[in-house]
Amino acid sequence: MPVCLNEALLKKDEESMKGLYIVTPDWDDTAKMVEVTEKALKGGAEIVQYRHKTAGPQLRLEQAKALQAVCKKYNKPFIINDYVDLCLELDADGIHVGGMDAPVKKVRAAVGPDKIVGASCYGDLNLARSATHDGATYVAFGGFYPSRVKKYPVTTPLDIVSEWKKEQPDMPVCVIGGMDVEKGAPLVAKGAEMVAVVSGVYFQDDPEAAAREFVKLFK
Repeated sequence: MPVCLNEALLKKDEESMKGLYIVTPDWDDTAKMVEVTEKALKGGAEIVQYRHKTAGPQLRLEQAKALQAVCKKYNKPFIINDYVDLCLELDADGIHVGGMDAPVKKVRAAVGPDKIVGASCYGDLNLARSATHDGATYVAFGGFYPSRVKKYPVTTPLDIVSEWKKEQPDMPVCVIGGMDVEKGAPLVAKGAEMVAVVSGVYFQDDPEAAAREFVKLFK
């Protein structure tokens, strides 16, 4: 069984690594992004990840600063997707990397022992093992269902969560991919600590109410 290099960090973040995990869409409208994010935080979202794959450096910096401020207001972790340099510049709470981004080991070395490092592991337990060994704070599995935002093969089996929790019960799991409350429920029942959502909150008429419905999964 792999040994996590950051057991102290895992213990420290055990409480914060649970609940509704919102991920921003590719919106260029910063005010709208911040407004909807704040509504979701009012509804009980626990973690915010800034992800905007088409933004240029200036817009990324502008949006990340604005989102970080609202996360500080609600005392919730603020995670940057992919851009380690931006994470360090803003002293964000953490970074999330995918399979095509920098390796977890390299990212952990860059950000140090105190930041959250999340790793996309898709439907691959070996990727999750490697990420855990190399210093990830949590692993993310998916996609489980078709997404309105991202195109990917929907091949991740639901049982991967329970398989992983048998192997690594203390390593937090985030699930992603086409999530709504009904689809997230069985994954939380199998042991997922976090449900990551984009359209299920950001594209809803009432993001605060949508967030509250997701929060019920964890009570």
